[in-house]
Amino acid sequence: MALEKVSANKAFGGRHEQYRHHSDVLSCDMRFAIYLPPQAEINPVPVVYWLSGLTCTDENFMQKAGAQRIAAELGVALVAPDTSPRGEDVADDPDGAYDLGLGAGFYLNAVRPPWDKHYRMYDYVVSELPGLIEANFPVSEKRSISGHSMGGHGALTIALKNPERYASVSAFSPISNPINCPWGQKAFANYLGDDELLWRQYDATELMLSSDAKVPALVDQGSADQFLAEQLRPESLQSAAKTAGYPLELRMQEGYDHSYYFISTFIADHLAFHSRYLMSDS
Repeated sequence: MALEKVSANKAFGGRHEQYRHHSDVLSCDMRFAIYLPPQAEINPVPVVYWLSGLTCTDENFMQKAGAQRIAAELGVALVAPDTSPRGEDVADDPDGAYDLGLGAGFYLNAVRPPWDKHYRMYDYVVSELPGLIEANFPVSEKRSISGHSMGGHGALTIALKNPERYASVSAFSPISNPINCPWGQKAFANYLGDDELLWRQYDATELMLSSDAKVPALVDQGSADQFLAEQLRPESLQSAAKTAGYPLELRMQEGYDHSYYFISTFIADHLAFHSRYLMSDS
């Protein structure tokens, strides 16, 4: 699978690079960003995959989170894919809404037309992208996953459904119970149809209730988040974790909102959390 380098910059002794490639899973060209710490010049390093939120691309996290310095200190790579398939023939919301279509892939595999032709971000993140990264860059097969908002939903559901593939999972302001919020209901109805059993397969609260394997999880949520009550529902996730005995640490951060100011404040905690598990021999 050919990679086309879009940009390259040195940062904190390592390399930040953007690449474009054709995705067989998504049937379109895709772009991703990767940060390789200086340790990657000596030995393969583990990877933290970052999934961004609605309207974002691969650039938001890499430019705004301040994560490269910490990744360089810890010796972990960062990989940030786009948030949806892209291209002139890729379906989009006919009204141009931000919460469906381009920039809003929700990290699931769509089953309803016209979305099912391209919107298979779940398979892309779980299988195709890691295969591409591990075949072309000096990284190991040890992975963790994190994300924000829609991407926090993606990170949690992907880790819960694939516990053997991830050492740990974390999220900022995740859409924790999408079957019970407007963002999730709109996306799931369009991408998945009216089968609510299928909806539950992409809901972190529902998955945590029935999870056998326990991937360590850290969630940060700002108390001043404008989407907290209607869209994010962290209390549902916390209740599910308590019922299931799941190893979730959910921290309410007083006065923080939904922005990258919040993410940049606590990203060091999250990367250190992942590093503990990625560097473990177990």
